[in-house]
Amino acid sequence: MEFLGDSQNHDSSETEKKNKKKKRFHRHTPHQIQRLESTFNECQHPDEKQRNQLSRELGLAPRQIKFWFQNRRTQKKAQHERADNCALKEENDKIRCENIAIREAIKHAICPSCGDSPVNEDSYFDEQKLRIENAQLRDELERVSSIAAKFLGRPISHLPPLLNPMHVSPLELFHTGPSLDFDLLPGSCSSMSVPSLPSQPNLVLSEMDKSLMTNIAVTAMEELLRLLQTNEPLWIKTDGCRDVLNLENYENMFPRSSTSGGKKNNLRMEASRSSGVVFTNAITLVDMLMNSVKLTELFPSIVASSKTLAVISSGLRGNHGDALHLMIEELQVLSPLVTTREFCVLRYCQQIEHGTWAIVNVSYEFPQFISQSRSYRFPSGCLIQDMSNGYSKVTWVEHGEFEEQEPIHEMFKDIVHKGLAFGAERWIATLQRMCERFTNLLEPATSSLDLGGVIPSPEGKRSIMRLAHRMVSNFCLSVGTSNNTCSTVVSGLDEFGIRVTSHKSRHEPNGMVLCAATSFWLPISPQNVFNFLKDERTRPQWDVLSNGNSVQEVAHITNGSNPGNCISVLRGFNASSSQNNMLILQESCIDSSSAALVIYTPVDLPALNIAMSGQDTSYIPILPSGFAISPDGSSKGGGSLITVGFQIMVSGLQPAKLNMESMETVNNLINTTVHQIKTTLNCPSTA
Repeated sequence: MEFLGDSQNHDSSETEKKNKKKKRFHRHTPHQIQRLESTFNECQHPDEKQRNQLSRELGLAPRQIKFWFQNRRTQKKAQHERADNCALKEENDKIRCENIAIREAIKHAICPSCGDSPVNEDSYFDEQKLRIENAQLRDELERVSSIAAKFLGRPISHLPPLLNPMHVSPLELFHTGPSLDFDLLPGSCSSMSVPSLPSQPNLVLSEMDKSLMTNIAVTAMEELLRLLQTNEPLWIKTDGCRDVLNLENYENMFPRSSTSGGKKNNLRMEASRSSGVVFTNAITLVDMLMNSVKLTELFPSIVASSKTLAVISSGLRGNHGDALHLMIEELQVLSPLVTTREFCVLRYCQQIEHGTWAIVNVSYEFPQFISQSRSYRFPSGCLIQDMSNGYSKVTWVEHGEFEEQEPIHEMFKDIVHKGLAFGAERWIATLQRMCERFTNLLEPATSSLDLGGVIPSPEGKRSIMRLAHRMVSNFCLSVGTSNNTCSTVVSGLDEFGIRVTSHKSRHEPNGMVLCAATSFWLPISPQNVFNFLKDERTRPQWDVLSNGNSVQEVAHITNGSNPGNCISVLRGFNASSSQNNMLILQESCIDSSSAALVIYTPVDLPALNIAMSGQDTSYIPILPSGFAISPDGSSKGGGSLITVGFQIMVSGLQPAKLNMESMETVNNLINTTVHQIKTTLNCPSTA
């Protein structure tokens, strides 16, 4: 890289040249491909003489000829394997049908001598086996009937009481799986340190379960479409523009069964609707929303974790039409002061007409899933309508009932009770911003100015953006209260509202990462707070680790239509020469709901060179810190809720032996940063 020439050496220059050579590729012409194909049909393994002849004739290197034939043989082998698989599947289906026919024939067989059914020693026909199976079926029918009665609003059947089914803890059925090493965008290879929900167990769903799930999903889809397509008086406008559900009209339109129990004082309903235009086509959106891993990547600030437990229906022709999944999800607010919401949901996708899709989520009371938050999601989801030029119009509905087991923190009470924390507006605003980021990642760099004259190629730009996305996802999990992370709570909320967690480092065998987070309020608009925190000129006023030294932006990648949405590489001017190789990678973004993020991590120069050359960034160690900003939801308006989070590496300590010095260090970082922000912005220290 040119911007730190004094720290570069001959070896790094040679490495860069090799990397550039690796990126060169050649696309064969139609004539070359036609000639190679005709030769391949005659001889799949040409010798050296034949390859040299083709090389001279086509103007290609012998090495290229050799690799083309290797790739073509691999492709043909894969085609044959797919054909064999199809043939085996057909044969398997045929045998299965024959097996069913034989079983039916045995069931209805008549003994020619006595005219009675023949004695069968198979345990399937044993009387005791039938008694046990009958008891199991009655138990299952009782369970699914109660679920159906609660959702469909009418009792299904009244059976005599049965023995209580054996309760199995989810921890006995599920085991913690690996982190989600997946990137939302094609062609990427991020290894994100995102803890996942428990891995998918070997669920065996009966036909009765599947039938019930399908009926519930279809009924939920009908309700969602009415919620999406009906306006007043079902929906009323608040604050001039927000759509909020008229609960009285809703209950008249969709009466619920009384079997679900009386109204509890600590049960609260939230329902909202919002719409917007996003720069992504409908098919791509449907694919991302129906995939639990991609969903987590698309909404890192909302979805703490997501997992598909079972695929009841995979859909038609591979386009997710009529696809039905059983999933568990955990939704979060970026603050240690707000508990997450967990759901077990059925997610059902339906193509309404050409270019129009609907996806509905509805809670399903699955015995093996126990939600700590006791949340119930009524039919919620979105309608996606394809528009011209790759745009889509998305209308989103969020509707649920929540039991508050403990009071909501006073600071967040307004945005939670008004449905802003988990509401439809937040989903739409985040979706719009992330789709802009998605589009920007796929587009090549348009000018050297956009790359700051530092990042040498489009591949380098995409690699930096993937690294920044991993940083943002890691930060979002570190400041929230997710129950499905690999972190251990070291210290709960202290008198300053600081929560400290720890987890093992992926990059240092004996290293532990301490994560500290807290939230505070400022009587300043989110936009002004965002502008202050992202501006490198004002950074020395709050960044404790900069020691008052100024920073300079040396690379800049635009990340959306808002000028503030960008990824920056910052260089600090430190007096100590030992810090010359340390840079700062920062991503800043703000959406239409005024929710904003300013997240950064120190990255050393060799690691950044790897990213800038377009190589895999999944092994680059990061310690994300930063800020999450949102409106305070107050009717007075103008205030901001800020969550600040820091991560530090503590080497050589066991999880149970985190010393007081490390705890004090991370707590002091938080307290000093908050104090300096309030002082600089002329806010009272008690605010």
